[in-house]
Amino acid sequence: QLQLVESGGGSVEPGGSLRLSCTASGFLLAYYSITWFRQAPGKEHEILSCVTGRGNTYYADSVKGRFTISRGNANNTVYLQMNSLKPEDTAVYYCSAKSVNYCPPGPISSSDWWGSGTLVAVSS
Repeated sequence: QLQLVESGGGSVEPGGSLRLSCTASGFLLAYYSITWFRQAPGKEHEILSCVTGRGNTYYADSVKGRFTISRGNANNTVYLQMNSLKPEDTAVYYCSAKSVNYCPPGPISSSDWWGSGTLVAVSS
């Protein structure tokens, strides 16, 4: 079965950290550009970060310097390390895959695959 699964979300206090994982089954992430995006209640989705198969990365201004995307090709996973979390980072976080070699890879709706999301809640 071909799918993407996000994990690693949870509740954290402001200033805390979480590491999200995006794991694929049925296809190799190394051949795709992988994007992390989020959607908060009542808001449009926001593209956060992307990594190409060659390792080129993109970060939105809202997370630059706080979030880091990386590949774990050995376990077919892409990670999003999130540090210095803020209450405004609260959202459902998703990953998507598109068979291109540039970032960001265009609209999320044009992705080949995306997961069902993992919830991140930042509050004191």
